[in-house]
Amino acid sequence: MSGGRLNSGDYHFDPEEFLSKELFDAITDVRVEEPNAVLKEAERLRKRPNLTTDGRLMIVATDHPGRRVTALRNDPLRMGNRYEYLARALRVVTTPGCDGIMGTADFMEEVLILSHLIRESERPSFLDEKVLIGCMNRGGFAGVKGEIDDRFTSFSVRRLKRLRFDGGKMMYRFDPDDERTIKCISDCAQAVTELNREGLYAFVEPLSVRRKPNGDYENIKTTETLVKDAGAAAALGESSARTWLKLPYSEGYERIARATTLPILMLGGPAQETPEPTLQAFASGMEAGSNVRGVMVGRNVTFVHKEDPRAVAAAVSAIVHEGATIEDAMECFRRERGQEMDLLKI
Repeated sequence: MSGGRLNSGDYHFDPEEFLSKELFDAITDVRVEEPNAVLKEAERLRKRPNLTTDGRLMIVATDHPGRRVTALRNDPLRMGNRYEYLARALRVVTTPGCDGIMGTADFMEEVLILSHLIRESERPSFLDEKVLIGCMNRGGFAGVKGEIDDRFTSFSVRRLKRLRFDGGKMMYRFDPDDERTIKCISDCAQAVTELNREGLYAFVEPLSVRRKPNGDYENIKTTETLVKDAGAAAALGESSARTWLKLPYSEGYERIARATTLPILMLGGPAQETPEPTLQAFASGMEAGSNVRGVMVGRNVTFVHKEDPRAVAAAVSAIVHEGATIEDAMECFRRERGQEMDLLKI
């Protein structure tokens, strides 16, 4: 590292070195020949006694393709390659210090099937004692007229309970100029209530947005807006006893943290070319308030240019779980890059 920045040199992470083509292809074989494998594996997983081990969480998010979001930087289909997407997500979730994974039903079933295949080879499952969270609403497909009404088209509370998951994640976009916002907020409130009644956790992501001239949405991340978003999202449902908020980092995070007593997970935002901006934001956020309890992050860990997702995840975990400085986090980065590439070999 020179001048505080990481120099990747000739390193380039190759997903195929971590997840073999044969193991990936076996997922479809299991789907066809043994559709009950998902339930069987979910029942065999060893669960944590509590949601957190230290009051903090680092969760990898994998739900973008479920909303037709596949673009990454200048490649419109990069996250549409399920082989690479799955390999990168597994690289993160198997990193020491990563607490768990969140995704849509199809993706989480793929992860459970791979866990089943690993277990069948008489190796321990990489999902034992991991937090599993199901994404619930993805029906507001990106670019569709009316996407603000983000329908609940993925996990139901009943399915989450049957799979022994820890909770469900939902989001709503708040556009004061579009009355359809109210429908999605109401659906999220009902989901919070249903999850709480079943003893499951609700992870709620409120995003204030404005329409751009081309029809796309732009997120509003001012302190004033995020303070209001936090207060409104915290009030959803008949109880907030098991509600965690998912809020983007921004300047003035101290005031945002003071808007609620609910635990807050920071989200990552658009993919970066290097890990440093994300690490800086998370380090600042973790110091903003005692209720800032970690991150639920996707592209900024799984797709950081040429880098190994495990290395980025290790650096984020050090900040979340150990209160590491940026310098110490980057030491973790260098130490974990390229480690245990044979973890899924059978």
